[in-house]
This record gives sequence, structure tokens and C-alpha cells, in this order.
Amino acid sequence: MVVVFSAFQGVTDQLIRMSKQASLGDRHYSTALKSLAQRHRAALADLVPASRRGQGKRFVESKLSELAEVLHGVLYTRELTPRTLDYIMSFGELLSTFVISEAMRAKRVPCGFVDTRLLIKTDESFGAARVKRDLTGKLVRKYFREHRGLQMACGFIASTTDNDTTTLGRGGSDYTAALLGAALPASEIEIWTDVDGVMTADPRKVASAFSISRMTYEEAMEMSHFGAKVIHPPTMQPAMEKGIPLRIRNTFNPAFAGTLIGRRDPRAVSPVKGISSIDDIALLRVQGSGMAGMVGIGRRIFGALASGNITALLVTQGSSEYSVCLAVPPGVAHTAKRLIEDEIRYEIRDRLLDPVLIEPGLSVVAIVGEDMRNTRGIAAQLFSSLGRNGINAIAIAQGSSELNISTVISRADETKALNVLHDTFFRFDTKPLNLYLVGTGHIGGTLLDQILRQHEAFRHRQNTDVRVRALANSRKMLMPDDGDLTPDWRARLAAHGKPAGAADVIRDMKERNLPNSVFVDCTSSPQVARLYRGIMEAGISVVTPNKKANSGSYRQYVDLKETAVRRNVRFLYETNVGAGLPVINTLNDLVSGGDRVLRIEGVLSGTLGYIFSTFTEGRSFSDVVREARERGYTEPDPRDDLSGLDVARKLLILVRESGQKLELQDIRVAPLLPPSLRRIRSVAAFMRALPAVNRRFEERRCAAASEGRVLRYLATFSQGRALVGLQDVQLNHPAASLAGTENLIVLTTVNCREVPVIIRGPGAGADVTAAGVLADIMKISHQLH
Repeated sequence: MVVVFSAFQGVTDQLIRMSKQASLGDRHYSTALKSLAQRHRAALADLVPASRRGQGKRFVESKLSELAEVLHGVLYTRELTPRTLDYIMSFGELLSTFVISEAMRAKRVPCGFVDTRLLIKTDESFGAARVKRDLTGKLVRKYFREHRGLQMACGFIASTTDNDTTTLGRGGSDYTAALLGAALPASEIEIWTDVDGVMTADPRKVASAFSISRMTYEEAMEMSHFGAKVIHPPTMQPAMEKGIPLRIRNTFNPAFAGTLIGRRDPRAVSPVKGISSIDDIALLRVQGSGMAGMVGIGRRIFGALASGNITALLVTQGSSEYSVCLAVPPGVAHTAKRLIEDEIRYEIRDRLLDPVLIEPGLSVVAIVGEDMRNTRGIAAQLFSSLGRNGINAIAIAQGSSELNISTVISRADETKALNVLHDTFFRFDTKPLNLYLVGTGHIGGTLLDQILRQHEAFRHRQNTDVRVRALANSRKMLMPDDGDLTPDWRARLAAHGKPAGAADVIRDMKERNLPNSVFVDCTSSPQVARLYRGIMEAGISVVTPNKKANSGSYRQYVDLKETAVRRNVRFLYETNVGAGLPVINTLNDLVSGGDRVLRIEGVLSGTLGYIFSTFTEGRSFSDVVREARERGYTEPDPRDDLSGLDVARKLLILVRESGQKLELQDIRVAPLLPPSLRRIRSVAAFMRALPAVNRRFEERRCAAASEGRVLRYLATFSQGRALVGLQDVQLNHPAASLAGTENLIVLTTVNCREVPVIIRGPGAGADVTAAGVLADIMKISHQLH
């Protein structure tokens, strides 16, 4: 058994900083050196009893003295060569491994100390030396034939054939283990880290990420290339050549099996093994009308980059050959641009190619899996899930092996994209739906109560975990912890809500940029309605019973619909008309099926429906209005209902949904009240004056009754004309039998001319309206998931 150790945490970086300080003539490096020396002395003292500490103490002091001397030399010469830096960095592994080997021996565990500079031979590429595998293999096998039992080996360090110290670069200790394991050969190579193996995604960005039990070498290399920090590609190469499994284990959870990396397992069931990302890249675009058919342009571009030691992280080119896109680290983007433009300067001069464009602020997100090539629809799932969440793919790359599909996106969307894709490919139980709600009054409050009551039902029946991320009234905003709504939300909003309003909720929603977000407007505010377009531009769907947006200008109505389509989000407002009745959906289905609406007629106000179905013989009009107000059927000021404007807005929306252009001023509204009552300032004064119209309404009712008719407040659209007002209808008219707050909508179409479509049911009340809003929310959930 061989155990390979890295330096103590942070020591390598500390050595590099000290070296650079010394090379700049900064004597303060000596303070860091004292700290480093004390750390290793303390470790030895803590781990090895004084009676057994002699050999270890002599080794540690000897190495610390050597380190001090070489750093002093750097200070004196003001020169820090890569060779010297490698030598300085080697002290971290030498000190840590010897201290640990002494600790093992102090515990009566026999072991040897291996200075791997004697075994692993490299070229002279100091800083990231290339291993001479054949020579290294012979030296390793010879050493272990002569040294049996447990061996404690230094990671990261090696030497040239002239015995100059070199280092193996990033992940060098893991690479050392793989080199030793392949040379022996070992039955398994274990890499002990601080996480439970390779995760399906970065757990710092995706809370639901989990450990992958098994994956192939190729999958692990793809994951590591695209940002997974657990294992580095060079580590896998020696093991893969010899077919030795690698197991990633957690030092702090040794009972956990970790991730086994090896050859393909034919029993694998998930085509996608993991999701990874490179969080900050710049995209270089080389394009021009003369690029098509330009022989050798690829070689020249990559040759230019190679001359500057720059590697492209991702490359994509369309079949038109008009452009080539390359992703590079942002720190070298301008250097890469200069190198490429210098290479193609004559083509730029002759306008065959354009100057190289740099697009900064981007990320690469990749899904990885060897079985993706045998599974249909993986790419479709990837792009549709991103699109449903408003995430735009700027560039796409996929090799013919289909081992990974890489997508360049805005850096601002990286975390959101990772969570969206993780939910798509790995979350098979419940998936989150993040709500931001403004308006906690009658309808909004009832909606929140309904979400509380049905939360578990949504989880188990519809696999949706509804989370209310923020809720606000006109004065305060509450952000429930992790979106968990509690029954005391009203009290918590009053006591703990911070001063804020709808604009603050929207700002927070955009900044957090969570996947599967929905904005719910339960206000009647035209100011909030004007914010819908910006919300949808951010890739967030909108659900609302607020009629102000759809009953504004026709241009605004069309713009909102077009924005929703263009941004691939939903704008749902079924409760704009008929509370929870399926009016708008039915109308949309008729139109989508090629039918044409000829006439729309109906009772569109539950309030006015109640008033005129209750206004019967023996009752005065003012008494009925007062009763409706006391029951909560009217607005606080009943004139808002009696004006007929709300009915006109609903008719306007239905006409527009039928595919016809109409403005609110095109609708003729016959007022119920005389100007004198409409001008009264206070509601109380208005209610006191309302009996003045009793006689007029009673005469109208009696006249209708004498002809076998009843009064109903109707909205009508036919032949391009729209009218809202009080009408008397025959007893066989569909509206005649309405009772209470019922609504009625009659749709006469080309296909339903003889027997019109009739929709009838409760048209007012917080419960039914909130239920309709909730139904729209769940429609979006089904689309997102």
C-alpha cells in the first residue's frame, strides 16, 4: 500500500507568495516563513511524543533551514526562475509527508518515507513538468520490490534525470498517486478529498446536487475540464491506460463509498451523469464574408493562439463557415484577439474578414454522459428547459461522440441554468416553483391560504413544490425563509415585513434569478401592470387577475402577448373575465381551431349580476346595493361597479382575445347613475343619496315585468359594435335565470351559430378567483417541468 500526501492546506500558496516577495526585495517574507515553520513544528509536537520526536525534529529543522537559505538567495539575487520556484514549492510536500510518516511510526504503524523525486522523472518544463512514463515505471517497480509494507510518498514533486526538482502542476498529488498506482500496478487508486465523491453538479450552486456512484474515465475527464474540481484530467490518464479503477472518497465521511471511476458500466441507467460549468469566459468571434472556403484558416487561428500559449476552452463553427467562435479565459481575451488579428491582418485589410469581436461576461454550461449518444431527445430537453426559463444559448458545441453538450450563456444565468438542468435530468420527485406575489388583499390573501392548504397535494400529485419567495402589499414585503410559507404570514408581514412594494419584489426576483420563477399580480394597479413587459423580458412568467394591462391600449396588449412569445414565457390572465370560469381558454381554443367569433354577449359582473337578480318586487334598488356592499360583493365604493367601466374592460379583453382590434373608448357604456350621484365625493354621502334613483329603477323593472322580461346588465359585441348597459331580456334568455353572483358568457361563432357556446357559473368572490389564479400558476408549473 502507498499513501500519497499533499502539503498542508494553504502551504503551497504560502510558499509561492514568499518566493515572489523575496524576488521583489520584500523582507516581510520572513514573517510568513516563521509562521510556516511554527506550523510544522507544532504539527510534529502534536502528533509525535517527545521521546520519539528526535528524527522527525532533525528532518524538519534541516528542511526549514534549507528553505530559509534558498529564499535568502532569491532575496539577494532578486531572481526567481521557474526551476527555483519548483524547488521552493517542494518543501510543502516533503515536510507534510515526513511529519505524517513520523506520526504513523509513533502509533506503532511501520511505514517508509518516499521522496518521489527519486522515482518520478520528468522533462525540464518547470511548473508543470511532463512525466517520462517508461523510466518512471521502471524506477517505481524497482523501489517497491525492495521496500515492502506501507509507504508514505510525497505528492506533487518529481525531478529531471539530472535530479533537478520539478512539480507536476495543478492536482499534482492526485497525479502522483495515479502514476504510482499504474506503475505497480494497483487494484484501485483512492483519492481522498473533502467531498462525497464526484457530484452531479457544484453543490455550492445547486443545493440538490448528489454524489455519482459510478462513472467512466471519459465522463470524469469531461466533468473536470468543465470546472469540476474534484479530480484533474492528468490523474485519470495513467489509471485509464491500465484499466485501474479510481475511487473518490471523503476524508470527513469515510463510511461513504464515494464515486468509482472506471470502464463503462452496461447497467448504467442515467444518460446524463453530471452538469458542470466554467463560470467566466470570453467569446472570440472570427467572422467575415470571405471566410467560407478559406483553406487553412482554422490552423492559422489556433496557431496564433498557440504562439501565445493560449488554449481555447470551447470551439464552434457553423456549417456556413461564416464564423468561428472560441471561448477563452477572460484574462487572455485581448491578447488572443491581438494574436489572431495579427495573423489575419491582410484578410482584415482586404475586408475578407472582420476584426475579432470579444463578448465578455459569459459562462459555459455542459451536460456530460457517455450514454447520451444512445438516448434520443437529450439535446431537446436541454435547450427547451433553458428556453422555458428565459436562458438564451449564445453558442453551442457538441462532439460526434456526444459525450458532452456545451452551451455558452450569460454569466448572470449560470447558477440558474445549472439548477434548471439539474432539475431536468436528475430531479424525479418534486420540482420547485418559485412565486413572487404582490397584492395580499382579498384575492391575494385567499390565494396564499389556498397554497398553504394544498401544498402537500401539489407535492404528491403534481410533483411541484410551490415556494413563495416574496409577498408584498403596498407598504411592506416579506421574504419567507427558503420560500416556506407559514399560516401566520399575515402577522409576520405586519410585524417583520420591511418597507417595500411591488418594484422591490420585482428587483429582488430579477437579482436572485431563480429557475422556475413566476410573478403573480393580485393588485388592481395600473402601475404594476406597466411592469409586466420588463418581467417577461427577464424570462419570468406572469399570472394576474389584474385587468389593467389587457384593457389598456391595443398596442400595449399586443406588445405583452408578443413579448411572452418572443421570450418563451407565459402570460396568463384567465381570471380577468369570469373569475374562475374557463372563459378565455375556451375562447382561445375556438379561435385556435379556426373558428370565428360572430357575437359575444354576457353578464360579466358578479356584482351587477347579484344586484339585478336580487332587485325584485318589494325591494328598492338602494337597499339591494347596500346589501351587496355589506356582503363584500361590491368595491368599497359601489360606483366603481355601477359605472360599468369594469364590465367594459372585460368585454374589451374578450373581443381582443377573439382576434379583433378594439380600444376601450370604442365601447359605448350606458351609465346606471346620473351625473349628480357620480360627482358626490364621499362614499357615505353617495349611499345616503342613492335612494333618489329608486323610483326610476322601479319604473324600469315594472315596465320589463309587464312584458314578461327581467333586467340584466349585459355586455354585447356584434358586427364591430360594443355596448355595455342595462337591458330587459325575455325569460327564455340565458341571462334571465341567473341568480346571485353568477356570470354568463354566450359565444356565437361560425361553427356554433345555431347552438352558441354558453359558459355559466360563479363570477365573483375571492375563493373562486384565487382558485382560477392558482390554476394558471399550475399550468406554468406543468410547462416548466
